[in-house]
Amino acid sequence: MSYKNRVLICPLNWGLGHATRDVPIIQKFINLDFEVIIAADGISYDYLKKEFPALTFIVLPGYRVEYSKWNSQLVRMLMLIPKIFYWTFKEYLLLKSIVSDYNIDIIVSDNRFGLRNRHTYNIFITHQLKVKFPGVLRLFELIYQNISNVFIKKFDECWVPDFEGESNLSGELSHTKNSKISNIYFVNPLSRFLKQETIINKDIDILFILSGPEPQRSILEKIIEEQSINTNLQMVLVRGSNTETQVEFEGRVINVADTSSLNSLLLRSNLVICRSGYTSVMDLFILEKNAVLVPTPGQTEQEYLAKYLNNKGFFYSMKQKEFSLKKAIENIVKCPKIEVDIKDLLHRRIEILKQNYNNRRYYTH
Repeated sequence: MSYKNRVLICPLNWGLGHATRDVPIIQKFINLDFEVIIAADGISYDYLKKEFPALTFIVLPGYRVEYSKWNSQLVRMLMLIPKIFYWTFKEYLLLKSIVSDYNIDIIVSDNRFGLRNRHTYNIFITHQLKVKFPGVLRLFELIYQNISNVFIKKFDECWVPDFEGESNLSGELSHTKNSKISNIYFVNPLSRFLKQETIINKDIDILFILSGPEPQRSILEKIIEEQSINTNLQMVLVRGSNTETQVEFEGRVINVADTSSLNSLLLRSNLVICRSGYTSVMDLFILEKNAVLVPTPGQTEQEYLAKYLNNKGFFYSMKQKEFSLKKAIENIVKCPKIEVDIKDLLHRRIEILKQNYNNRRYYTH
């Protein structure tokens, strides 16, 4: 019996975005006959456990992020920076025993800088080669970028889930000028969802999808509740929370939807209103959905993406404090198709890994 290379996949636990975009990556590795082990914690662990119940799971704690109830996240960001460096070092140490105990060959780290090991082949996933800082912290963007580049260079490969050319979804977040990172591979946008080629009955006027850290998730939920009254529209609200809370919403309410259910809801909807997290953007693009993006206040990445995609005419966007359901309906932007060669670059990258490391126990640098 031939040996299967073992790949450890480790998503960042900041909401569900990293875990959900790792679903097609996990599935590709399984299809190409790798043995997949998942290391995660929190909601990412719970979600992936439901999606892949037959796989081996390891609890690997990650750093936590909690946003302020105010629009500015400046103080929170300042407090978060030293925690990120602390957890990067801590998870690097925690990983050593996992690699040894489970005989790991390949590590796929989704935005977790500390998850690499000298005995494995290490892959880093990110769409943020450049991180946007709020307010006066913009002065430190270049410093942070140089530091993060040092970490990324320590990985064997960096996979960017976007198109490489000018027609792309992430703008300057992953298309930085004069990048000094040589191990970057663009693998095109990733989504766990499948587009249905047959005609779907679009019986949902508006699908609201909430996500992200508290308390901003609940604040937007309250705004939507108030504006849903007397609309006479067929609406569905996916809360993105397991908390048992009474929701005053004039429509169907779902706490958390699995991949199959949410795929169906998206296909049946005429308009989607959601956050502008990059995973959501990729999902909307793959399914060619008309959408209104409402970035999490103070989350600079989402604010940039919302503005960037609004200016490109991909989606309409508005600030949370200015959210108007009436205005959202009046400004529907038809999601365009990007005319590019959509090859399965992810499949190609993993096939190369398989060819290079088939029947090998460890890769030595």
